[in-house]
Amino acid sequence: MIWLERSEQRFGHLAVPHLLRYVALLNALVFLLQNANPRFVQFLVLDPQKVMEGQAWRLLSHIFVPQIGTLFPSWIEAIFYLLFLNWLGNGLESAMGAFRLNLYYLLGLIGTTAAAFVVGNGSAGFLLNNSLLFAFAWFYPGVTIYLLMVIPIRVKWLAWLDALFVFLYFIRPGWGHRIGVLASLANFAIFFGPSWIRSLRHRRAVAEKRQVFSQAVNAVDTLHRCEVCGLTEVTAKDLDFRVSKDGREYCQNHLPKLS
Repeated sequence: MIWLERSEQRFGHLAVPHLLRYVALLNALVFLLQNANPRFVQFLVLDPQKVMEGQAWRLLSHIFVPQIGTLFPSWIEAIFYLLFLNWLGNGLESAMGAFRLNLYYLLGLIGTTAAAFVVGNGSAGFLLNNSLLFAFAWFYPGVTIYLLMVIPIRVKWLAWLDALFVFLYFIRPGWGHRIGVLASLANFAIFFGPSWIRSLRHRRAVAEKRQVFSQAVNAVDTLHRCEVCGLTEVTAKDLDFRVSKDGREYCQNHLPKLS
């Protein structure tokens, strides 16, 4: 993309190397502070109402709140979450470069923030990390990871599973959730949408060329072809073919009657 190349040439020196490593470290710090004082995290989450009241730091601080559930003890999930976030960052920076990853994450942050104001709360904030996983799966679909260090799964299937959860969130009642999903994943659409469209067009063109080539090969590899139905000795082995007075070849079912 030309605009992206020009932006990188002009602002590339502003990129923060290993950005997600720092995000992971701040997530770790917030996790420790949260365990010391559970109320601490309430001052960081993205709350549009609080932002409108002047707590502008929430526009940024919410990305430092670990996205962990309750399936396992919190410290175990936190460790896996932080390691996974750092791993995603290293892989994406190797594939995209520091500037493009910075821009991708910034667009995701803006989209997530916009989604929060549309939905009315920060419930769509988890989609920022989803967009990172989708981008990683774009570059490394065949990489195998081990969930909880035990269950092997390819990244592309993990991304599809994640996409299913996003879809279930998308179809929840209310257009706010749907607009929120679209806004939060706009960074993925901007970066990879054009390539995906080109890939679809390329596949269609390849399929059409294969069909034309197959038809040409069939035409060359057959000795007999009926002018009416198009059957050949390959597609209809039991038929007899004859050349009529008009110089054309017909199968026995369509051979013109002699006048």
